[in-house]
Amino acid sequence: MSDTTLDGGPVLAADGTPLKRSLARALRRQKLRALMLIAPLLIFIMATFILPVGDMLLRSVKNSIVADTLPQTVVALADWDADSGELPSEAVFAAMAADMKSAAEAKTHTRVGSRLNYENPGISSIFRKTGRKAKRFDIENGGPWKEELIDINDGWGEIDTWRTIQAYSPRVTPGYYLNAVDMQVGPDGAELRPEDERIYMKLLKRTLWMSLLITFSCIVLGYPVAWILANLPMRTANLLMILVLLPFWTSLLVRTSAWKILLQQQGVINDILVWVGLVADDNRLIMINNQFGTIIAMTHILLPFMILPMYSVMQTIQPSYLRAAKSLGATDWTAFWRVYFPQTVPGIGAGSILVFILAIGYYITPALVGGTTGTFISNRIAFHISSSLNWGLAAALGAILLAVVLVLYWAYDKIVGIDNVKLG
Repeated sequence: MSDTTLDGGPVLAADGTPLKRSLARALRRQKLRALMLIAPLLIFIMATFILPVGDMLLRSVKNSIVADTLPQTVVALADWDADSGELPSEAVFAAMAADMKSAAEAKTHTRVGSRLNYENPGISSIFRKTGRKAKRFDIENGGPWKEELIDINDGWGEIDTWRTIQAYSPRVTPGYYLNAVDMQVGPDGAELRPEDERIYMKLLKRTLWMSLLITFSCIVLGYPVAWILANLPMRTANLLMILVLLPFWTSLLVRTSAWKILLQQQGVINDILVWVGLVADDNRLIMINNQFGTIIAMTHILLPFMILPMYSVMQTIQPSYLRAAKSLGATDWTAFWRVYFPQTVPGIGAGSILVFILAIGYYITPALVGGTTGTFISNRIAFHISSSLNWGLAAALGAILLAVVLVLYWAYDKIVGIDNVKLG
């Protein structure tokens, strides 16, 4: 459409302004109105998802406590060769004494000791013991500081103590991520931890494997239930749907505790097996505090999240498709596998994504029924957040878990196609 009239002048709106300018203004107002409508949602997502994830990623590499608490030591220690086999010079010890005096007066020496203790167990006691005497240090007239610090605590005479301080003095560190994959910062760079200290990769593999197994169990158990609900009369299906939704009305802790009662060696299931003679009383099954207990309890808890998407998709499948396939000579199995099942794949995909992502981040149920072999990596994340207070390592583990989920989501999109996922 031309924006000029036959006589060469611009096309005008009813108010006398050029039509092109008037349309642009109306379009801006429309976009602004739409933005204002979604602004509360954007603010909510920013405050509850984007900012927490960003803070988690920042904590996983942030390491400013050493440089802030021991500034003179960090500068003096920069030129020390950790591979020389010799302790740092007297100037480094003097810088440490001055920093320890300032840190003890500010009561921050225990914080840096706790941070370095994550990397070198036992180093926190060095800082605590030294901090108690550091307030009395005479920095101007004291010394020699090497002998005095070593006399306070023998740890100052160990090269590993200074090597740890030097390795974690930068404000940004890969140390948390290295710990999260069972590695550490060594004299020659990143290296594997000793065999008996490698736990996180084992936990990650266990988490992925058990989450996939729980997802498969939910598919096997949920598919027949969803099919029955989709093919019953609406009134009957709605009545039975209450049984599917009933777990949502019960506390998670109550459901998990119920499984502890059912699965323990003196529990209901073992009592029934003994009563019917399938199991001897002195050979009761161990079904709790292991992977089996975690899989059973979590399958029960997450099963509704699989049934509901499959049921909503199955409701949209016309029964006439199966009748048409049978009229063309297909058997019941062929009609189901070639006609009905492919149409339910979007529901299976939606349910699988929901169940897998929920399972991979669960920590309450594995903590209660998993024992030592059925816990997930999320349990270690919760431990570092609430108990050990190693938030950097918890953030690194959480970031790795997030990356694994995104990679699996990408792979699912490439293989199945996220556009094929439907919730109804």
